[in-house]
Amino acid sequence: MANPAGVRSEEPTKATEATGASDPAARRPPASRVPEASALVRPAVIVALLAFVLLALPSLLSLYYVDALTQAAIYSIVALGLGLLVGRVGMVSLGQAAVLAMGAWVAARILFATGLPYPIVLLAAGLITMVLGTLVGLPALRLSGLYLALITLMLAGAITVVLASINFPNGGHGFTGYNASTVHIPPIRRPSIATTDPAYFRYVVIVAALMFLLVLAHVSLRPGRAWAAIRQSESAALAAGINTTLYKLWAFALASFVTGVAGGLLAGGSRYLYSIDFQTQDSITLLAVVLMGGIYSIWGAIVAGLLLELLPALLNSWGVSADWLTILFGVGVLQVLTTAPAGLVDQVPKDLARLGRLVLGLFRRTAPATGSSSK
Repeated sequence: MANPAGVRSEEPTKATEATGASDPAARRPPASRVPEASALVRPAVIVALLAFVLLALPSLLSLYYVDALTQAAIYSIVALGLGLLVGRVGMVSLGQAAVLAMGAWVAARILFATGLPYPIVLLAAGLITMVLGTLVGLPALRLSGLYLALITLMLAGAITVVLASINFPNGGHGFTGYNASTVHIPPIRRPSIATTDPAYFRYVVIVAALMFLLVLAHVSLRPGRAWAAIRQSESAALAAGINTTLYKLWAFALASFVTGVAGGLLAGGSRYLYSIDFQTQDSITLLAVVLMGGIYSIWGAIVAGLLLELLPALLNSWGVSADWLTILFGVGVLQVLTTAPAGLVDQVPKDLARLGRLVLGLFRRTAPATGSSSK
């Protein structure tokens, strides 16, 4: 009886029987098992790394490096928001450091004025900063490329000037909460469960993980697909029926929210906030490290945070001036733009794989010669 069209016969053909080969599909493991096993590897590795960072790492390092890693975790959230705008949507923003300052200001004012729990303060700082950041992003919706970068840089400069004139809250009264006559400035309080530096580091890492999950959920769902279409071609996205204005505002809102939460964490981590710590040029440095880390990957934000905060701490401990980082970051950005557009998070594994293959090839070439000489 003839086989229906499209149905593969279960019996081996004569040619297969003669050669002793079998159907390649029969030698493969069941298709349903392979994706399940491979899909569990990455989450398992991430959970193991997170457990190591939370449980073991603070006890292995000094308080100097614990503080540096706390700052790195905070700035990885900031880099996450900037990477969302630049890498996912294609909007080059140079105002993210000013948004961080706004989040820190709002969180400090609430922490001094109220006794609200710290998670509520972080949520409020994120939401208020989201509204302010979205309003700042409104004039920039019709701009792109260099024009968008310039207008966001000017807005960042304006916010820096305003914060320098009103100063950060220090426990005073009124809207600003600043008292110039205060001699002993009280520190900004931390969560009751994370008063020490190691405990606060764990607290920051957990909040950072939640922010990464929030952004990852947006990227994986409909907003992420719309942002990818806008980044490829805004005209094509409009022709496809995508509301580009809505999704651009959505990106600004999400990036401002996570950056505002990072500002709240920065307020508790620094304990004292000064306007001089938030310079306009910090936004340019932040963009540089985000490009070096990798703007198309979530992991690139972690690399950017380590470059921005842990690397200066290492140089200081080695007796090297952190001013050399300006040259280092400049060379790094040049290298990324010319040879590795996906950043270090994509290029380093490839280079390590090539190096491993090269070493393995050299070992295989020298192994027979070594064996023959021993005889």
